[in-house]
Amino acid sequence: MPNIASVLKEEIARVARKEVRADTQPLKKSSASHRSDIAALKRRIAALEQMVKRLGKQGGGQTAAPDAGPAAGSFRFSASGLMAQRKRLGLSAAEAGKLLGVSDQSVYKWENGKTRPRASQFAAIAALRGMSKKQAAARLAE
Repeated sequence: MPNIASVLKEEIARVARKEVRADTQPLKKSSASHRSDIAALKRRIAALEQMVKRLGKQGGGQTAAPDAGPAAGSFRFSASGLMAQRKRLGLSAAEAGKLLGVSDQSVYKWENGKTRPRASQFAAIAALRGMSKKQAAARLAE
């Protein structure tokens, strides 16, 4: 004869498994749905990347040249060069920032190598390179 305690224990375990299965079934379904959505998105990204690569080969890189501007192609930024130019002109970082149209903190960060100027700011930096002390003082006075 089976012991009532062991029968009761087996029945409790069976009911618990049944409830857990009922609770986890919706999670399994949603997980499978999310996985299939992710897989579809990955396939779409791969197809788009191939299309971009194909279009890049057809265009021959012509789209990058107009955005860069004529001076940006020949301009190379150097943090130490900017600092040397600023000191040659006798400017503080705040004054150089005014001439370049940026904050003094931007100039400090550029000179310390923490950040790099944006491509749109290269033209102003290139213009600063060509200035004399008198020109810089005149522009600051304006």
